[in-house]
Amino acid sequence: MEYAAQQTMNALAFGAEYALLALGLAIVFSIMGLVNFAHGEVIAVGGYTMVAFAALVTANPLIIILGAVGACIIASLALERVAFRPVRYADATTGLLTAFGVSMVLQNLFLLLVSPRPIAVTSLYFLDWPMEIFGIRVSSLQVFESVSTVVVIMALMMFLRRTTLGLAMRAASLDFEMVRLMGIKANRVFAMAFMISGLLAGLACIFIMARRGSVDPHLGFNPVLKAFVACVVGGFGSLPGAVLGGFLLGAVEVGMLVLLPQEYGGMKDAFVFGIIGLVLVWRPDGILSPTQEKGDKL
Repeated sequence: MEYAAQQTMNALAFGAEYALLALGLAIVFSIMGLVNFAHGEVIAVGGYTMVAFAALVTANPLIIILGAVGACIIASLALERVAFRPVRYADATTGLLTAFGVSMVLQNLFLLLVSPRPIAVTSLYFLDWPMEIFGIRVSSLQVFESVSTVVVIMALMMFLRRTTLGLAMRAASLDFEMVRLMGIKANRVFAMAFMISGLLAGLACIFIMARRGSVDPHLGFNPVLKAFVACVVGGFGSLPGAVLGGFLLGAVEVGMLVLLPQEYGGMKDAFVFGIIGLVLVWRPDGILSPTQEKGDKL
């Protein structure tokens, strides 16, 4: 029973991490129609900021965390202004190629200007304390991840439903031209989407760094790839779908680790993506996307 509860907490923690990243991708896609594959490099910026703060500023973990989140927000806003705003109204393929290009440029800058090797970060020790909840031993990281994600999702829901800019963002995801005709400035809507995306990337960066303990130029590649898969499973452009896809991916991933024999542990991702493929056969547009009739295929 205790083992099952611990694995459930693992699934919630991994799912929470994927949900944060998937939300960051989905909120930009819902407004711009852009799959921001440079989202992973924003996470790496947060990781390197932690290293810089710990070495040059302070060892206080709270200040380091705030610095990392702030750096992710600034990096995301900078990418929107420099890279994505000029191609805002271009073809979707142009935006996709721009995102890939920005990702490659930033990875190579990290390789050239920082280091190709992993750099350790030891300032997040408080996220690795053992805790006991109802007689079940868990890590403080698992609790922080799960609770923080729930709080962030609720705060984001309140923002999107109760504020003028949040309502404008929701409307923009449906009919952006109408929002512009109502007097809402496009730059504000896009900048806010990237600001929220950067905030979510910063929070995810903290948990990724606490689990890995080091940062390297390719830190964000695998997490963002899995977040992209979570968005596809939940329904791209659907924020609830991104959250559902993230938690579903976390549950399947932990389930495969538990169920697969040890000799097949290296094939975990193959089994995970195979199960996801079966889900997409059932719901090709994503679980929470409405089914669209596309006619018979010849």
